[in-house]
Amino acid sequence: MKAAELAMEGEPDAEKAFFVADLSYVYQQHVRWKKNLPEIEPFYAVKCNPDPYVLRLLSSLGTGFDCASNGEINQVLSLGVVDPSRVIFANPCKATSFIRQSARAGVDMMTFDNTDELYKIARVHPGAKLIVRILTDDSKSLCRLGLKFGAPLVSVPGLLAKAKELNLDVIGVSFHVGSGCFDSNAFSDAIMRARMAFNMGKDVGYNFTLLDVGGGFEDHTFEATSSVIRTALEEYFPNRENLRIIAEPGRYYVAKAFSLAANIIARRAPPAAEGAVPQDIEGDSESPTVMYYINDGVYGAFNCILFDHQTPQPYVLSLNGSFHVPSSVPLRASSVWGPTCDSIDCVCTVTHLPSTLQVGDWLAFENMGAYTICAASQFNGFQVSKVTYTTGEHGREVREALKAFAA
Repeated sequence: MKAAELAMEGEPDAEKAFFVADLSYVYQQHVRWKKNLPEIEPFYAVKCNPDPYVLRLLSSLGTGFDCASNGEINQVLSLGVVDPSRVIFANPCKATSFIRQSARAGVDMMTFDNTDELYKIARVHPGAKLIVRILTDDSKSLCRLGLKFGAPLVSVPGLLAKAKELNLDVIGVSFHVGSGCFDSNAFSDAIMRARMAFNMGKDVGYNFTLLDVGGGFEDHTFEATSSVIRTALEEYFPNRENLRIIAEPGRYYVAKAFSLAANIIARRAPPAAEGAVPQDIEGDSESPTVMYYINDGVYGAFNCILFDHQTPQPYVLSLNGSFHVPSSVPLRASSVWGPTCDSIDCVCTVTHLPSTLQVGDWLAFENMGAYTICAASQFNGFQVSKVTYTTGEHGREVREALKAFAA
């Protein structure tokens, strides 16, 4: 509605795409976490979505933060309320300058999975609290991280021996079953491997006090995953009196918290489709007959298609100036494209949309909070879509948390 008003006034880019963030959902996910995994401290994976209000809310709720770079550490500490002890530098392969800056910032917890990393740390941050990252089975995950990170168990004794030789303090073990894990049992296997790594540490002379169960938490399997983790901890770590357990959830907190509204800025249809009323999609061809162009694409928020293996699907937000879209409206096989001049900028190769959809109407996409804004570019001069914040169902609690942060 505001876009229509601005367009009437001749405002440039009045119809620009925008996100809506429901901070209440982030709050709700935190409550859900504390209920199901009360023993495990969540360290939010900043890389997933470094939105300033998400960080403020989570910092007020007492979470820690998983940072992968100097920039992310600076962003978290610049909040002014996060103690460096609530940050883990969870990147096993860091630039030497980043390690040095981490030492200056007081961020001591950091991961490693190779000997060269130990030499760098010994040189510029000998007081670091190190966590050895072990390799686990991530074959049941959307994004497999074991291709790049994680020490095989066979190499862990040698790594720990080298750390001891360099007089470095290794405090625990971490793993990551992969981003978007769809098999909860992967956590049980990983915790078993972590137990073996703990025993290896004892053989070298370390008494580990920290277990980092990483990320990979999915919204729809969270309760099942929590049950698997609790059972595995009882089996492999029955005595947890002096054990601190943390995790690195990312998309779990924010994936469903953000939605995107995009305007149809152009439309292409063959002459036969113009002005014709197609049949319902039953029996209709699956080949798109109409191409819709929206003002965000794979170089912007929809980079998740390329980098995060997502397949976002639109629904109609407004049709012919109305927010009411009758269920009886005939649908047509269509494709949806981004605004740039690159042919790979395709948001949906095939989707079914109302036959009366026109330029100026709006489409919406749900579950756009994870690995979207953070990797968006300004290719072709298109700006990154901005965010409008709401507080939703738990508005009072969210506002109180943000007020406490401001205080």
